[in-house]
Amino acid sequence: MEVVYKVTDISIQTKNADRVNVSVNGKYRLSLDLSQIGDIGIKVGKEYSQEELADIENESQFGKLYARALEYCLMRPHSAREMRDYLWRKTRTTKYKSRDGQIKEREGVTQTNADRTFNRLVDRGYINDEKFARFWVENRNRSKGVSRRKLTAELRTKGVDSSIIELVFSESERNDDDELRKMITKKRSKYEDEQKLIAYLARQGFSYDDIKSALSED
Repeated sequence: MEVVYKVTDISIQTKNADRVNVSVNGKYRLSLDLSQIGDIGIKVGKEYSQEELADIENESQFGKLYARALEYCLMRPHSAREMRDYLWRKTRTTKYKSRDGQIKEREGVTQTNADRTFNRLVDRGYINDEKFARFWVENRNRSKGVSRRKLTAELRTKGVDSSIIELVFSESERNDDDELRKMITKKRSKYEDEQKLIAYLARQGFSYDDIKSALSED
């Protein structure tokens, strides 16, 4: 005889009003986003087979993963590679210490749900390498002077295509001369030895000739 799984309670979570706890056969079984409740059509008293309940649990996993990935996106813009790396880590099995002090393992999310999450973020405009590159260039310029060479290296490390990098620089008003002078103004007082200042500026991606020229004019 096939076991029947009956939804016996649906209640708003205390710490997150956007999610609900779902109890099956009198015990907590899973949680869902409020939007998923309507999409799935789950309600108290409804009965499901084991396979149907497994599908709902999969949707629960997807909802949690998407919510966490969205929070990650909203911390600051991220490149597609950064998001793929973040989601890949979520697929890994991790160890944790339980309340009784035992070391246990938590299974990672499925690759299918990681891919679904990535695709939804792209579809909704949260992941866009062109927008990310613009943010990165503008933000790094505001925070401190930085060379185009260094910015390019940083963006490539984050997986941004060279064509996008070139496009963003072509639209930007920044230039290395201004950035170099900005850095000299900020850092000159910290380097009594000019050779050390030159070495520092060179590490930031500026050419030796440009550094010497800027210092002679300063």
